[in-house]
Amino acid sequence: MPTNLKISPFLCFFALICLISCASKREFTKRDVKKSERLIGIHFSKEARDTLYPYLQRNREGFDSLRKYPLDNAVFPAIRFDPIPFGFEMPEQWENQTWEIPDHVEIPEPYDLLAFYTIPQLASLIKHQKITSTELTQFFLDRLKKYQPMLQCSITITDSLAMAQAKRADQEIKSGQYRGILHGIPYGTKDLMSVAGYPTTWGAAPYKDQEIDQTATVIERLEESGAILVAKLVSGALARGDVWFGGKTKNPWDTTQGASGSSAGSGSATSAGLVPFALGTETLGSITSPSTRNGVTGLRPTYGRVSRHGVMSLSWSMDKVGPLGRNAEDCAIVFAAIQGKDEKDLTTIDLPFGVDWKKDITSLKVAYLKEDIEKDTTQSGDNLRNALETLKSIGIEPTAVKMPEAIPYRGFDIILRAEAGAFFDALVRSGKVDEMVEQDQRSRANSLRQSRFIPAVEYLQASRQRQVLMQEMNTLMKDYDVLISPSFGNDQLLATNLTGHPVIAIPTGLDDKKHPTSMTFVGNLYDEASILLLAKAFQERTGFDEMHPPGF
Repeated sequence: MPTNLKISPFLCFFALICLISCASKREFTKRDVKKSERLIGIHFSKEARDTLYPYLQRNREGFDSLRKYPLDNAVFPAIRFDPIPFGFEMPEQWENQTWEIPDHVEIPEPYDLLAFYTIPQLASLIKHQKITSTELTQFFLDRLKKYQPMLQCSITITDSLAMAQAKRADQEIKSGQYRGILHGIPYGTKDLMSVAGYPTTWGAAPYKDQEIDQTATVIERLEESGAILVAKLVSGALARGDVWFGGKTKNPWDTTQGASGSSAGSGSATSAGLVPFALGTETLGSITSPSTRNGVTGLRPTYGRVSRHGVMSLSWSMDKVGPLGRNAEDCAIVFAAIQGKDEKDLTTIDLPFGVDWKKDITSLKVAYLKEDIEKDTTQSGDNLRNALETLKSIGIEPTAVKMPEAIPYRGFDIILRAEAGAFFDALVRSGKVDEMVEQDQRSRANSLRQSRFIPAVEYLQASRQRQVLMQEMNTLMKDYDVLISPSFGNDQLLATNLTGHPVIAIPTGLDDKKHPTSMTFVGNLYDEASILLLAKAFQERTGFDEMHPPGF
């Protein structure tokens, strides 16, 4: 062979192009399969791998075929989650609900204290025509605009819609067409919920100009009740944290601190008195966490109690919509308006709701997570233990219990991440996920990318373990009406989001840094009434729900 052979640069370039072309057609090799085995923790023999390889190629063709048919965001998977375990007995529902509107409520002095009135107090002023809905709406619109630069809690202030709704409410009330306790009351909603004619950004840069031509069922139901939508409030990007494409939502108790997420705007705005109440969503703490951080009361209803039609999905089998308000009664009022069967959401249930506020609270069977509460040596733990003493002083005698043991809690977020990855599949494959503000290891963008590496088998195994957890939680809860738990630092938050149990997070005071603390009441499935009743009784004997951040 000649040693002085010269190869043309053109031939080198042509050879490189051929290699690249062959590599792109080849796509993956048996060596890639072997490497993938390490990722998911299994091992196949060479013979098995040789047999497996053509099957994987056909799988890949199937993936490509599926991706040719885009899915509308409203399409749920054919497999729907049902939170009802074996042996579950549906709790009896109170159906004679009326809301008491006090007669002798006056405009406060100074006027800004109006921002922290409860729904019944505001309803009294409106019903007795001491203030118009238009005046009240303008008051909250002004506050939203004044404090937005500081708190960064709203994405879209819906001025024109709000004023049109308020004027209609005033006309109806003057003509005697009073719709009820929410008539003329302003509110805000997390910007995961669509409102026709307005952006629905999901808090994320790739969707900041998105408009969805529909209005979420929960928004329609509040409009039917006469409530006034004044703002679409911040959701952390794609329901993660308190960072959105326009900044970071702040805690009004300490503006050097984030409001926590992902219902960050709802928690911050309600706490600062920019709205009387707000809607939020929770998949794994997104009502509980901002309620705690911002010192408000937050109700996460039973899975399927409230329609998610028109609401962004993060996890079809875990998402819940609920209210954040001044206190438990406010949350009950809003929940009553938004809950119920919706033909546009097949996961919803036809069940009445009400709370018998005159029921003897000492008849409630209450348990508490004694070890979890005692091991918290922080001021938050002290506040929870003091709250227990308050409950004991009014006749509650809680029984010490433990969360289900021998359950693989750490593996359960596979369910959330896999379902989120499916909903945002197009975002990841398009590369637009790279436009999201946060790109670190704990970001939603990174979580969505890694979801592509969750095997379907593990997703289904986690779902089977979830069924075991559901049975274990039912065994724990069936003898009790309420379970008292720390809001964080134990397995309760993850477990109850997976099982679909309702919870309410209520303030218990301030810690050494003057930051709010909370505790959580867990109820049986479809028994929001018991946790609301006990929460209201506690709040009537303490003043923590009446606290509001200084300077607002």
